[in-house]
Amino acid sequence: MDHFFTWATLGTFAGASAATTLITQIIKRPLARIPTQFVSYAVALAILLLATAATGAAGWTEWVLVPLNALIVSMAANGAFTAIVRTKNGK
Repeated sequence: MDHFFTWATLGTFAGASAATTLITQIIKRPLARIPTQFVSYAVALAILLLATAATGAAGWTEWVLVPLNALIVSMAANGAFTAIVRTKNGK
């Protein structure tokens, strides 16, 4: 494997969740006035929109599902980060 992320990987649940977690944690401090969950959703939506466009989604049905998938990815990314913090703190 030559790349950590590809557009096809970012289009998957695992790839989008991992990228959303990383990007959200990097940009949440400058955007401290905005709730992290909203930032996470915006990041997930942007990733999935770009991945859908890059992989050549043919029909409108794929595009309609992107906001719903972004919600699921965002929720998973938020939960994953919370689990990491709890593990780190010994809970």
